[in-house]
Amino acid sequence: MTEPLPSSPADPAAPVEHQRAHFPEGMALDCGAWVAPLDVAYRTYGTLNVARSNAVLVCHALTGDQYLAERHPVTGRPGWWEAIVGPGKPIDTSRFFVICANVLGGCMGSTGPRAPITDSEGHTRPWGTDFPNITIRDMVRAQEKLVRHLGIDRLLAVVGGSMGGMQALEWAATFPRMVHACAPIATAAHHSAQNIAFHEVGRAAIHSDPDWRGGRYWAEEGLVPAKGLSVARMVAHITYLSEEALARKFGRRLRGASALTFLEDVFEVESYLRHQGSTFVRRFDANSYLTITRAMDYFDLAAEHGGELAAAFRGTATRFFVASFSSDWLFPTSESRALVRALNAAAASVSFVEIKSDKGHDAFLLDEPEFHAALGGFLRGAAERLGV
Repeated sequence: MTEPLPSSPADPAAPVEHQRAHFPEGMALDCGAWVAPLDVAYRTYGTLNVARSNAVLVCHALTGDQYLAERHPVTGRPGWWEAIVGPGKPIDTSRFFVICANVLGGCMGSTGPRAPITDSEGHTRPWGTDFPNITIRDMVRAQEKLVRHLGIDRLLAVVGGSMGGMQALEWAATFPRMVHACAPIATAAHHSAQNIAFHEVGRAAIHSDPDWRGGRYWAEEGLVPAKGLSVARMVAHITYLSEEALARKFGRRLRGASALTFLEDVFEVESYLRHQGSTFVRRFDANSYLTITRAMDYFDLAAEHGGELAAAFRGTATRFFVASFSSDWLFPTSESRALVRALNAAAASVSFVEIKSDKGHDAFLLDEPEFHAALGGFLRGAAERLGV
């Protein structure tokens, strides 16, 4: 079943009707639980060809969603990858049929903590903290159901940055025959201890907000742990940038203050982070944030394959494009090189590029012509090999 999406942006105060696929039978999770029914919210761009061979799945990052190449229905802002996705762009919608799905556990229409369930007493309420633990592989399995639902047996490519890159790698490992080409960008085959630590600070901020109410904030209409979720976003956003980017954009500039003061937002960078936090609260659910960050932390592709990363790809026919950015300290180039070594050990076809950039982890979302050219060239080459 597919539900339509309104053509105009919705009022942020009103519920948004997301386009979604509905699976009444649900799906088994790695933790042993079963989620049913299952909804996967998604958007598509371009046209699926007659042979159904031109589909490109784009996997979003932690705080992204399915609205990658159009105005967001909640925030009204442009899509998060409009620089990449569109006619004549690296992911060319005049040539490719592009799919992007809100991840399992998300809060933009896919089944997650905000989705309704009926309890043992017959009452309907959100899943909340009763939503089971999920993995990156669970997210990918939900996407695979969507892809099959759309009548596609094989994807031309799976592309993703950050957590989206984790999903791309999991796709290539779990469904290798469905993936002709794979582009994991600014990512790694596991989450580092430092990254887990930053996530824990964000989760602690949410837990310490009095309005979190043990995760039952949904029981009081309009109540959200806004302060905690805002701080979590502020902490995470710092990791997405580089010192050079922060210095270039803000330096130590004051917001008109001429004397020492203890008031908030004295420095421009403080105001920027508070703005990032406050706007995030409008579009994201706190329990989803807790769920998805845990899934990222647990991700370890080598551990899923007996502790050997190369074993995840041995015998694969998938072609890989791995990209990193020189100033990305969240997912540094060393992690990408480790992935490339494992792919080489598995005798996989792989190309690798490190993009010189001072924009930090977020560089994959920004204007980086060298990266755009490299990704576009990889996808065109993959398409040509399939005659697309």
